[in-house]
Amino acid sequence: MTAKIISGLEVAVSIRSELKARVAALATRGIVPRLEVILLGDDPASISYIKSKEKGAAEVGISENTTHLPADTSEQKIIELLDRLNADAAVDGILVQVPLPAHINTEKVLYHISPQKDVDGFHPVNLGKLLRGEPCFLPCTPHGVQQMLMRCGYDPAGKHVVICGRSNLVGKPLAAIMLQKKKGANATVTVVHTGTIHLPSFTRQADILVAAMGNPGCITADMVKEGAVVIDVGVNRVPDPAKERGYSLVGDVDFEAVSRKASAITPVPGGVGPMTVTMLLQNTIEAAERKQE
Repeated sequence: MTAKIISGLEVAVSIRSELKARVAALATRGIVPRLEVILLGDDPASISYIKSKEKGAAEVGISENTTHLPADTSEQKIIELLDRLNADAAVDGILVQVPLPAHINTEKVLYHISPQKDVDGFHPVNLGKLLRGEPCFLPCTPHGVQQMLMRCGYDPAGKHVVICGRSNLVGKPLAAIMLQKKKGANATVTVVHTGTIHLPSFTRQADILVAAMGNPGCITADMVKEGAVVIDVGVNRVPDPAKERGYSLVGDVDFEAVSRKASAITPVPGGVGPMTVTMLLQNTIEAAERKQE
């Protein structure tokens, strides 16, 4: 068996075409969705991600502005900036790029973003609504995983979804999404993690296996059921002298071995990554639409 490749790039192109139409509809009413991004310091991964957001925003017609601050910016200055952005009626979405420097209380900063402008979906108000099944901004990476599955013909309904990882960014919110009694969900969900005893006994039960542990190649072929759908959320840098940059990007899944056993699999890069940015753009447009309502 050779697994079908689930291309996040292709799915993202399709969704962005839909987003352009929604932006055009808002434009007929004189509305341009506006996203404000706050970036502290010069972390290469964060800067690369911000550039992807800027490019995506320009592609679909969103107004995007990045405030790039020194790494030693005080927490109080960030809070004051958020106060201004929260109060600015022209701003639809606010995103603070994480990770933040060690002297910043990340939770305090993220919780200070207005829930109505929390397009990353990290505010406890939005996470609480997610758990309750109420309308809210969904966290971008988990929502991207759901969209990939649905748009590529792998409806989670009635399936056993096993999620490897319990982070607040991916594992926990994805479990909440998959549990809902809604289209694109209605799955039986198991979450495994570093404290799980004999983890492979659970992963081998998965119809849909999601790897989000941040450990390169930790999901091996013997841990995957024949014919399973495998979604690799991991993005890890591993040394690679053959590359000019000195490293390669790999996922949490042993791609070559698992792709010979799974029915479908996402690559790294080119899998979940493009979906994360696309869902951020979608949330920003949705914020602008909600504001008009």
